[in-house]
Amino acid sequence: MPWKECRPMDERLKFIARLLEGEKMAPLCREFGISRVTGYKIYERYKDCGLDGLNDRSRRPYRQAGRLPYQIERCILGIKREHSSWGAPKIRDKLVREFALVKPPAVSTVHAVLDRHGLVTRKKRRRYKAQGTPLGSASEVNALWCADYKGEFRLGNRQYCYPLTITDYRSRYLLSCEGISSTKADFAFAVFERTFKEFGLPTAIRTDNGTPFASANALFGLSKLSVWWLRLGIRVERIKPGCPQQNGRHERMHLTLKKEATKPAAFNFLQQQERFDTFKEVYNNERPHQALGGAYPGDLYTPSARVYAPPDEPDYPSHDRTVRVTRCGRICIGKRKINLSTVFAGQILGLREVEDQIWLVSFLNYDLGFFDNKENRVEPATNPFTPEKV
Repeated sequence: MPWKECRPMDERLKFIARLLEGEKMAPLCREFGISRVTGYKIYERYKDCGLDGLNDRSRRPYRQAGRLPYQIERCILGIKREHSSWGAPKIRDKLVREFALVKPPAVSTVHAVLDRHGLVTRKKRRRYKAQGTPLGSASEVNALWCADYKGEFRLGNRQYCYPLTITDYRSRYLLSCEGISSTKADFAFAVFERTFKEFGLPTAIRTDNGTPFASANALFGLSKLSVWWLRLGIRVERIKPGCPQQNGRHERMHLTLKKEATKPAAFNFLQQQERFDTFKEVYNNERPHQALGGAYPGDLYTPSARVYAPPDEPDYPSHDRTVRVTRCGRICIGKRKINLSTVFAGQILGLREVEDQIWLVSFLNYDLGFFDNKENRVEPATNPFTPEKV
């Protein structure tokens, strides 16, 4: 049995109709579940306005104590039209000088008035555009590792598999090939930490500009993963967008991996990982490599002498103070909250006053940007990771 829908307007009509038929007010109000005060109010509205008086009325207050007087608002708009280049602070100062006896509105209130009337021009923030970084050529093992995700594919159980692969640039040694269910940073952290513990740390890691190696919305395209690499003393290399040939050795390995370990795909992750482990053993220690003169990658590769260990907290002896970035990616100084980026959450930064009320923000040996005593965000400095223009 469906529920009976009840609308206030219909109930008021029934109430008035029965009242006009001669029923008493008190028992009628008791039946409808309203007080006699409400009953008489509905009846008086009906006598004054007819059926329109039974409609719901606006609950908006007649007066708003904190509302800006319309005379002041009109004056603000007049000043703006006369001086179109003036902003909210200048207009407020003008009001203070011309109307000394009137309490002036806040700068934010003046700005809200201008914005409400379409007189504020919004500046577009410069969005980071991936450009790649300087690329080096490694002549020794562990001088450069390459990492990437081979294109995803479906397993027999209809789940997607994203193989994360890591190779040594010089020896072509396949350090890791892990089938994981997502490209989220948490999975990548676990794979890289396991690889670092087994093989040590490289000098640099080369990747593309995709997640989780880079972030399109963060400062200089950094991600939490690449910030962690920098903390470990690993240089970050990123190829130019749309130029996979800059990581050609790694992409060539992906072609062999695709042919020998993913077609056809296994039923589940456990079976697929077993195929990856078999491929890794054959690729490293049984398969002659043409570019190595027929040698095996395992013949050339040796683990790194740099042992993995959690990094120490950075020190900034040449800066005025240090600050730890909050979980929401802000620098907190007293009551001020300055927006930076969530990729630096939990990291310690150095702050140095380079000019009067202008502060430089540094992470390790990299200058990230500047902020002043007015704007609550860090304006990026010159990108230290882009190729130098000659």
